Amino acid sequence: AMDYDHNKALLLELQRAAGTGNDRCADCGDPDPEWASYKLGIFICLNCSGIHRNLPEISRVKSLRLDFWESNLIEFMRNHGNLWAKAKYEAKVPPYYYIPKSHDCMVLRQQWIRAKYERGEFLDTGVCQDPCSAGSREGCLWKLGKGRRQFQKRQFLLSAKEGVMKYYSKESKVPKAVISVETLNAMFQVEKIGHNHGLQITYITDGQTRNLFVYHESGKEIVDWFNAIRAARYHYLRTTFPNVPEPELIPRITRSFVKEGYMEKTGPTQKEAFKVRWFCLDSQERNLLYFKNPLDAFAQGQVFIGRRDEGYEVRDDLPQKIWVKKKKPVITLVTPAREFVFICDNDRQQREWMDALSGVITQL
Repeated sequence: AMDYDHNKALLLELQRAAGTGNDRCADCGDPDPEWASYKLGIFICLNCSGIHRNLPEISRVKSLRLDFWESNLIEFMRNHGNLWAKAKYEAKVPPYYYIPKSHDCMVLRQQWIRAKYERGEFLDTGVCQDPCSAGSREGCLWKLGKGRRQFQKRQFLLSAKEGVMKYYSKESKVPKAVISVETLNAMFQVEKIGHNHGLQITYITDGQTRNLFVYHESGKEIVDWFNAIRAARYHYLRTTFPNVPEPELIPRITRSFVKEGYMEKTGPTQKEAFKVRWFCLDSQERNLLYFKNPLDAFAQGQVFIGRRDEGYEVRDDLPQKIWVKKKKPVITLVTPAREFVFICDNDRQQREWMDALSGVITQL
């Protein structure tokens, strides 16, 4: 029992030790990790420990508090640790590669962990891939067809060199769409698409945002596609904006919506009936897009959101002369052209949307 308590105290001391990086999960950065891989010598969070548990050849996990730790394992942890592992397993992570955080979907975290420890993709021995060649890929993805009824297998081709992504229907030699890398974006949308490997690809065509919803059965394949799109975007941004510093470019490679969900909206005269719509807030482009259904290819409309000093504001009350039958929380988005009125289902939803919209209005 003394050994048990003594070793536990030593281990928790190691987890908090300054200059080790052990106070955050080695894989997703979550604070105060409660688990460790005694085969790799790293401290990890509960979620990441579940992924490590499925890789017994390369990783073995124990709880810092609940399991007994032998003295030789404590010594092993002392000689390794998170910063040591980072220097070894993340030595050559390309700048365009997406490093997932704890809130990211399972497939991203899973493939990041497998890429690091199982496949050794970022070891110092590996040659860092040129973004132009990394941003070139060809293969099949399952794409949601018209009418949102079923997914069909489609051939996709991405070329960073040409700056385009194309996809083809069955036997066709002519692409169904030629997408410029300039407006190309990709984000994981697991719940929305209803598949653990669901990816939403967006681009601009004829001034409108177009959505493609795709997936692949293989987790590695879909994450490779995502990072290939990021490599192509990185190549485009590096070439187009050669003087912009790297830390400013990286966040612009791909982006996710800061908030999505249903609200009700009325029309421009504010006398029309309120209709339920699916809203997506793109903070980088400062756009609030709305769709009839979450999986629609095209938005029904979008609202540009400028800065406060340009006359944009978000309020939790109704404009004068407007009366709403339902006693539900409301949001008024004030723009120089007009006021947009939305109805939320509950106070929490109203608060989340107001915070997200205010965040865009106050950003530079």
